[in-house]
Amino acid sequence: MGAVVAVLAWAPRARVSIDGGFEGMHRDLSVLYVDLPLIAVGGALVPLAAWLLTLRALRRPWLAAALAAGALALGIWGLLSWWTPYQRPEFTG
Repeated sequence: MGAVVAVLAWAPRARVSIDGGFEGMHRDLSVLYVDLPLIAVGGALVPLAAWLLTLRALRRPWLAAALAAGALALGIWGLLSWWTPYQRPEFTG
């Protein structure tokens, strides 16, 4: 579930690199084969790691689930505040 949420949060920002902007001049498909797998794996592993560590330390499944959701929310917030694909200026004349 974390991977799906992370990819859905990432997709609107990556759209600029995929469609290329004005007349497709700025297409950068590296966001599909570099950024997409990293974001999906991170979205899956960060909440899982938080859940496993909390479950192991405190042995409370409800608290582990809450902390995993919080870790996913913080990860998505960090992704959206830090990652922005490069956009070249439209006209350089």
